[in-house]
Amino acid sequence: MDPLQVIEKFYPPGSETHTILVQHSRQVAKKSLEIARNMADTDLDLDFIEKAAMLHDIGIFLTASPGIGCTGDAPYICHGYLGRELLDKEGLDPAFGLVAERHTGAGICLDTILRHNLPLPRRDMVPITPAEKIICCADKFFSKTPQHRHRKMTVSDIMAELFAIDPAHARRFSRWAKAFYL
Repeated sequence: MDPLQVIEKFYPPGSETHTILVQHSRQVAKKSLEIARNMADTDLDLDFIEKAAMLHDIGIFLTASPGIGCTGDAPYICHGYLGRELLDKEGLDPAFGLVAERHTGAGICLDTILRHNLPLPRRDMVPITPAEKIICCADKFFSKTPQHRHRKMTVSDIMAELFAIDPAHARRFSRWAKAFYL
């Protein structure tokens, strides 16, 4: 499976959203592979990690995010589970869809969804597998917004942003950052 061929089913090559998505996805894939190669776990599937990182944000076009060229109807927070639905419909291994669904924030637990009445399915969407955690963590280092696309964030920057969203996200990311030697 070629992730770029999957992306191009939903994002016309040369379009603003295609450019933004592919650039961001390549950054996340590179960082994910860097993290994975530094891990003691030699059973990590680097090919899967690279492809899943390329596809993790496939659902952004379905959201109302004009700053990154997305003209869909859903709130941005929905792009993860919407991406899972797209990848599942494409017939890909369900593990790809789970990466897409579980990468938002530092994962979103059912309690947070219920407490804040988020427009998400009523289920835990927190990374479970090492690959899911690695890709979720790597994603936080890079923005898709035009003014920040070329800047790599620091662990401190990420922690501050996540803490403002939900302290549980910051704590989860902090555990990963330590485990991944970031």
